[in-house]
Amino acid sequence: MSNRDLAGLMARLGPKGPRARLSFLGELSLTRARVHEFCGPARRTLALIVAGAAHDGRLRAGDDPGRDPILWLRPAWLPERLFPEGILPFIDPGRLVLVTPRRPEDLLWCMEESLRCGAARLVVAEVPRPPGLTPIRRLQLAAETGAAEGAVTPTGLILTPGAGGARGVESRWRMVPRHERDHSRWRLDRLHDRTAPPRSWTLHQDHDTGALRLATAGHGAKDAAEPAASTISSGAAQGLATG
Repeated sequence: MSNRDLAGLMARLGPKGPRARLSFLGELSLTRARVHEFCGPARRTLALIVAGAAHDGRLRAGDDPGRDPILWLRPAWLPERLFPEGILPFIDPGRLVLVTPRRPEDLLWCMEESLRCGAARLVVAEVPRPPGLTPIRRLQLAAETGAAEGAVTPTGLILTPGAGGARGVESRWRMVPRHERDHSRWRLDRLHDRTAPPRSWTLHQDHDTGALRLATAGHGAKDAAEPAASTISSGAAQGLATG
C-alpha cells in the first residue's frame, strides 16, 4: 500500500464526525468521498441532475466552478454519445471533461486515478457491466485519498446497465421513466444506502415551466400530496426528453 493510499485510509478511519454530503433534488444527498451506483434506463439523466447540483453548490459557495470540472468517462466503443443540447438544462457542457478510454481495463483505471488526485469534485463513469468487489474497493480507497490530499473532496458515480448490482458501493439508485402522453415523470428508487433506508420517489416535470418536483412515491393523489421543495431550471424539459 502506497503512502497516498495509507493517508486515504487514515482519513476514513479518523474521528472526523459525519461525512459531508452532496445534496440534489432538495432532500436527497450522496456521501462525499465515496463511490455510488446509478442504474436503470434514466441513469444518465440522474447523473446529470447530480452534476448540476454539484456545479450549483460551487456557485452558491462563491467558488470558481471553472477550476473544478466534472469528469465524465465513457467507453469509446459505445455508439451513443452525450447530446450537448440535452446536457445544457442541467449544467454548462463546458464544465464537463469527456474522456473515452478505448480498453475496458482503462475505464476503471482512469476513474481510480481521477478520484485519487482530488482535482474533480465529481467523477462519472459509464461502465458496460457492474465492476467486481475488488475494483470498487480500490475506487473507494482512491476517493478517500483524494479527499485527504486533493484540492477538493471527490465523489464517484458509476453508471451501470440494467438493475446494476455492484458490490461495495456506498449507495445504489435506480431511475426509470414513467412518462405519459402529456406528462413527464420518473420513478427514483434508493435501493441501498449505508446511511439511509430504501425509499422511492416520483420525479415530476411541470408541463409549463419544465421545473422538476420530487414527491414521495405512493398511489394516486398521494404522489402530488407530498412534494419536496426541489426544482431544476425551466429548460429541463428538453434535457430529460431522452430518458
